[in-house]
Amino acid sequence: MRFKPLLFLPVTACALFAGDPPVALSPVVVSATRSEQPAQALPVAVTVFTVEDLRASPSLAIDDTLRSDPSFSLFRRTGSLTANPTAQGVSLRGLGPSGASRSLVLLDGIPLNDPFGGWVAWTKLPKLSLSSAEIVRGGGSGAWGNAALGGTVQLLTAPPDGNHAAAEAYIGDFDTRGGEVAITRSTAGNRTSVTVDAAAFATDGVYLIRNPGSIDRPASLDYQRAQASICSAITDTLTLTVTGRLYAEERGNGTPLQRNSSDEAFFSVVLSGYDTQDFTWAAVFYAQDQSFASFFSSVDPTRTTETPANDQYDVPATALGATFTATWTSGSGAITTLGTDFRRVEGETRERFNFALGPFDRRAGGEQTFLGLFARHDRSVLTALHVSAGARIDTWQNTGGFRRETGPVPLDQTFPDQEGVEFSPHLGLVWQPAPDVRARASAYQAFRVPTLNEYYRPFRVGAVTTNANPDLVPETLTGFETGLDLGRPGAPLGASLTAFVNELQDAVANVTIAPDTRERRNLDHVRVQGLEASLRARPHRTLTLEAAYLFTDARVTDPGANAPASLDGNRLAQVPRHTLTTSATWNAPFALQLTARARWFSAQYEDDENTLRLAPAATVDLGVSRRFRKHWEVFVAVENLFDAEVETGRTTAGIVSIAPPRWSRAGLRYDW
Repeated sequence: MRFKPLLFLPVTACALFAGDPPVALSPVVVSATRSEQPAQALPVAVTVFTVEDLRASPSLAIDDTLRSDPSFSLFRRTGSLTANPTAQGVSLRGLGPSGASRSLVLLDGIPLNDPFGGWVAWTKLPKLSLSSAEIVRGGGSGAWGNAALGGTVQLLTAPPDGNHAAAEAYIGDFDTRGGEVAITRSTAGNRTSVTVDAAAFATDGVYLIRNPGSIDRPASLDYQRAQASICSAITDTLTLTVTGRLYAEERGNGTPLQRNSSDEAFFSVVLSGYDTQDFTWAAVFYAQDQSFASFFSSVDPTRTTETPANDQYDVPATALGATFTATWTSGSGAITTLGTDFRRVEGETRERFNFALGPFDRRAGGEQTFLGLFARHDRSVLTALHVSAGARIDTWQNTGGFRRETGPVPLDQTFPDQEGVEFSPHLGLVWQPAPDVRARASAYQAFRVPTLNEYYRPFRVGAVTTNANPDLVPETLTGFETGLDLGRPGAPLGASLTAFVNELQDAVANVTIAPDTRERRNLDHVRVQGLEASLRARPHRTLTLEAAYLFTDARVTDPGANAPASLDGNRLAQVPRHTLTTSATWNAPFALQLTARARWFSAQYEDDENTLRLAPAATVDLGVSRRFRKHWEVFVAVENLFDAEVETGRTTAGIVSIAPPRWSRAGLRYDW
C-alpha cells in the first residue's frame, strides 16, 4: 500500500544514505491545525506521547498516562477506572470546572466526546493499536470548532500497513484481570490491510470512601471492546479506510444500588488522496449510536442504608458527522488548509426520580446541529520567522428541546429553538533566531455550545440536586500565550516556558442557589491564567529525566446577575493552583526498562463557594519490564506505590471520597 510520505521524510532518507548520523526531528503534529506540521513550527504549546511513551507507562488507563503532562486532568482527581463516566470530561490548564469536557478528544480525527453529555469513555480506546497521543492546550487548536475551547487531545492509531501483531495479558490486585490483542494483516502487494483490536477487562474494584460503612462496596468495572479497520489502496493515490467498533461497559459505583452501564456501536469511512504537487485531501463520515444508564441513591449519614434517588435507566444518543479537509504545500514550504465539517447529535434521558413519593418518570433532551468552515495558512516570512493565521465560522442550532415529567406537578415543556453564528480567529508567530532557541506567541478565540445534558437534564448526587437550564448561552474564550523553548529535538537537554491568559465569557458552572441545590448557570466572566514550565535531560543514552510544572490561577472575576455576588474572586471548583510531575526512564542492563513517575498537586475546592477543601496529595507510579527471546516482554507495574490517600470529593456532611490505593499488576506481552 502506498501512503503519502510526510514532508520531512525524504530529507531524513537522503541524510542516512549519505552516511551522516541520524538527526532527531521535531515530531509531526496534526491536532493543532488539522494538517501535518512539525511541532517546532506551531505557536502553541504541544505535548506528544510516542508509542514508546504509551507502552512504557506504569498506568493501566490511557487518561492516567496523559496525566504525566500537568496540564491534563479529568474533572476530578481520580481516573477513568473508578470515576463515574459523567465525570470523565477533560480539563486542560484548569479550564474545566464541570463534568462536561471543555476540551475535544479525538481518535484519528473523530470525536470521542459523548454526544449527550460531552464526557469521554476512555476505556473504549484501542490501547495496543495506538501510535501516539497529542495534547494541544488552549484555543489555539480552534480549527476543530465546538468543544475545542480548552484545547484538543488526539489519540492516533498506527497505519494498517504490513503484517504484525501484539497481545498482552495481566492480573493484579483487587482481582484485576485483562488482556488485549491487535493484529494487522496485509495482502500480497500490500494494497489492502486489515487491523483487528479486541480487549476485555474486569476488576472487583476498590472502596471509594475514606471510612466505608456496611452499605459500601468496592467500585467494580467490567468492559469489552472490539474494533476492526480495513484499509485499501483503490489507486496509487487514493485510499479508502472503513472502521467499525463495538463497546460495552458495566460499573459498580460503590453501593448495591449505584451502578451504570454504557454501550456503543460506531462506524466510519475515510477516503483520502494526494497528488504529486503536494496536495492532500481527506473526506470523513462517521456514525455513532450509544446508550448509557446510571442509578443514583442517597446514603444515610451512618452509611448503613441507602434509598433510591434517581434511576437514569436509558440515555440513547446518536451522532452523525462528516468532514472534508484539503491541504496545499507550495514550493516555498507554505501550507494552506481549507475544509468544512458537520456534526448532528440527538439524545434524551429517560429516568425515574422522586422515589419518596413516586417514582415519577422524566424524559428530556433535544437535537444539536453544527456546520463549520475553516481555513489556515502557515508560512515563513523571514528566515527565522514563521507566521500562522486562520479562522473558523460556525453555525449551530438547538432544536426539539423538551422536558416531560409525571408527578404531583406534571411538566410538559417544549423549549424554543436556538441558533447562532460563532467566529473563531487565531494568529501565531514563531521566531527561531538559533537552532536551539525558539520563541512563540499566539492569540485566539474559541467557543463551546453547552451539551444537551447541561441544557435539559437535572440530576442528583447524594443530597445535592443540580438543575438543568434551557436558557444557557454558549461560552466564548479569548486567549493569549507566549513561550520560549530551548534545545533541539532529541538533544540531551531542553527546557520550555509558557505564560497564558484565558478570558472565558458566559462560563457554564454548577452554581449553588440554596442548601443542597445547584443550577447550571452562565457566569459573566472567568479568568484562567498561569505558567507552564518543563525540563528534560538525558544525562546518559540509557537515562531520560523529565519534570513539568503548571501554575493555574482560575477565578470568577464577574459572576454577573445569574450567580451570587459572593462568587466574585472565588477559585474554580476542582482546579489546583500548583501541579508538578516528574518522570524517569532507564534502559538498564540485562534488557530491563524502569519507568518511574510522580505527580503532586496542591489543595483545591470541591464546590463553587470554596467551602469544601480537598487536601494536597502526591502519588508515585513505577513500572519494570524486561524483553526476552526477541518477541516476549514481561512487566510489573505499581500505581500509587506508597499508598497515598488522595481526596477526590467531599460533602457538606463530611463524607470524603478517595482515589484508589496502591494497585499493582503483572503481565506478559508478545509482539510478532
